[in-house]
Amino acid sequence: MLPEEYLKPRQLPRHLQKKPKPEAPFSFDIREARESDLPDIQEIYNYYVMNSVVTFDENKMSLTAWKKKFSYLQKLNMPFIVAVSPGHQVLGYALVTPWKQKRAYRFTVENSVYLRAASTGKGLGKALMKELISRSEQAGLKEMIAVIADGGAEASLKLHEDFGFKEIGRMGRVGFKFDRWLGTVMLQKSLK
Repeated sequence: MLPEEYLKPRQLPRHLQKKPKPEAPFSFDIREARESDLPDIQEIYNYYVMNSVVTFDENKMSLTAWKKKFSYLQKLNMPFIVAVSPGHQVLGYALVTPWKQKRAYRFTVENSVYLRAASTGKGLGKALMKELISRSEQAGLKEMIAVIADGGAEASLKLHEDFGFKEIGRMGRVGFKFDRWLGTVMLQKSLK
């Protein structure tokens, strides 16, 4: 029988061991959304439609519907931005839409921020929210509303609270998705 030191796997001296490659830093640019981004935006949004309660939509949104929405928001000069990787993949998007259709509400918008699942937890949501607020202020908008599911959207609630959104109300059992009742939390932020 061999002594125990012969049975252990050999290790190279430290100076001869391969050093692990450092992970590439997570980087992105934020820019205005383009019509060519819409298939990626559709894919990101539809992931959440089918796998979460952060949207109460139950059916995937078509590319045609996204094109109509994009055109409508452009006509209104509403901010609609994307974060893209160095390889130009859309990692996430943020936009605002009119809160209500009546003219008196024209300075109040509802925001939306969605990230590709692999891009969460890396500060991208904060970067998009910061830029969305800035562009909304530059557009002359005055109030931003967020409507967030009261369960399963804790990261979204925290993101909004971190940016100074204040809870202004709750509605219970107003949505039914994945065989359960859901409520909403409404938050509001006054812009400059």
